[in-house]
Amino acid sequence: MTASNQADRDTELRDPVRHGPAGRGPAPRLGGVAVHERLRAAAAVLAPAVMARLVEQLPAYGALPSEQLRGEVVREVDRGIRAFTETLRTGELPGEGELTRISESSARRADEGVPLEAVVGAYHFGAQECAARVLAAAGPDDLPDVLLVQYRLLDYLRLVSCAVAAGYVQERQAALGDEQVARQALLSRLLEGGDPQAAADRAGLALPPCFLVLGITMGPHPDELLPGVNHDVAARRKLRRLRNELRHRTKGDPLSALSATGGLVLIPSEAPPADLAGPARDRLARLVEDLARVCGAELLVAAAAAAPDGVAAAARLVGEVREVAQASGRGPGLHLLDDVLLEYQLSRPSPARDRLATLLAPLAGRPELLDTLRTFLACGLDRRQAAGRLQVHPNTVDYRLRKATELTGLDAARGADQLTLRAALAAHDTARHTAPDPG
Repeated sequence: MTASNQADRDTELRDPVRHGPAGRGPAPRLGGVAVHERLRAAAAVLAPAVMARLVEQLPAYGALPSEQLRGEVVREVDRGIRAFTETLRTGELPGEGELTRISESSARRADEGVPLEAVVGAYHFGAQECAARVLAAAGPDDLPDVLLVQYRLLDYLRLVSCAVAAGYVQERQAALGDEQVARQALLSRLLEGGDPQAAADRAGLALPPCFLVLGITMGPHPDELLPGVNHDVAARRKLRRLRNELRHRTKGDPLSALSATGGLVLIPSEAPPADLAGPARDRLARLVEDLARVCGAELLVAAAAAAPDGVAAAARLVGEVREVAQASGRGPGLHLLDDVLLEYQLSRPSPARDRLATLLAPLAGRPELLDTLRTFLACGLDRRQAAGRLQVHPNTVDYRLRKATELTGLDAARGADQLTLRAALAAHDTARHTAPDPG
């Protein structure tokens, strides 16, 4: 070490506040090797070591979905290690761009409900792991450099912690911001009926000629079913992906009232209200498929189009269509009123509905027979396809169909009985779904 380098170190150690970060001296060395070079050499094992420590010592990170741990969190750890290595090498603290990125990452954790103390603690553990790696090589003559490493570590953590807190707090405030409140007020006004113009003006939004009204039932993401995973975080990630994809795929500003199990979405449309048919239906069906793929969960979506003053009625309609589609065993995807006309009509209370439902009374207590009938008809009378969906042997399907015929007198393979069975199933399902709870 030259006399000049030693003088620079001594000056910085005597007055670290006045001499940092812009006027830092040479990089600290331990055992004759620059500290940043030691960190670069250990880069392959540092990130896994930090990840293991986060999962072990921070319960919030230990409960994150494995996809998130292997992806975004690992990348953030690696970038943090490289940023701290640069601070040790140059004495320069992370710049504006890096701090902005850290704030944005912290904002995502805030949106997922990860506690602030866990987010800050993750950066502390990462920096401490780096320091522990290099300080193990220090000898008695390295005390000035050890102190310099500690000063730069504290400077780094001070600045990074501020960036983490700023991003986290900003995200939480934004969630309750005036704009969001105004948008929710507009949504409420649209769903109540009447003139929504005043509410739109307060939200700063122009009312479109038409809204596509979507009633969504959202299944669980696989991570929500895994033991040991924080299910709230997994659900928030699923919901955030859905909202982000909606914003990216629509020209206007969608309005939504969504939870982890679904809800309502209003998508602005420049086209006048009309039946969703042909190309319009195909586009909406593709959107539903893409939303399901991005959020990683099955979506059953009922849809209708309405002018702003007709949104309230359309919302009630899609709610009913969604219930009918679920009750009649329809799979995920897009469902319009035209798709469930028979089931929808039979969902309205009437003597005819009750009489149709009684045709299946002999199958009471035999849900496997009802499910087989429903699936066989839904599969276009294809017994092998029905067996695959039911996960049974085709012979089992044949046996169950014969048994149902014996009990009801209606044969699903006979053309004259097919329409009656479809109507009876629809009446049975909707009557059961809408029956009052005796409790």
